[in-house]
Amino acid sequence: MESFVELCYLGLFIAAFLAATILPLSSEVVLTSLLLAGLTPTTLVLVATTGNVLGSLVNYALGYWAGVGVSKKWLKMTEEEFDRAEQRFRKYGVFSLCFAWMPVIGDPLTVMAGVLRIRLLYFLVLVTAGKFLRYVVLGYLVLWVE
Repeated sequence: MESFVELCYLGLFIAAFLAATILPLSSEVVLTSLLLAGLTPTTLVLVATTGNVLGSLVNYALGYWAGVGVSKKWLKMTEEEFDRAEQRFRKYGVFSLCFAWMPVIGDPLTVMAGVLRIRLLYFLVLVTAGKFLRYVVLGYLVLWVE
């Protein structure tokens, strides 16, 4: 049974990691299922947060090292869309990274942070805070409704 639980945690980590990239996956569904199955909520939240932040770090690295051209192609953004995203990021600043967990805008935010060379420490602290709080709130809601 112990190896099954470990596989559940690994599956959550992989789902959370991939969900932070442009792949259309939902780590919330996996987390909810495992919470309802009775796995340890604290461990689940930490595993999901770690996987999701590391996935966002891949986006950051893409923006940082691949630059604007590849980032636009990867995100399938026009020049105008990219300019608007950059203006929004500059307008709301690094604190917008707290919302990197949000669908649709989260991935471009993390790529844009790399393109704009946002300090990695700021990136990690803000992205981790936002993603962690999202999973904590989800965990409480799932366990409260159950």
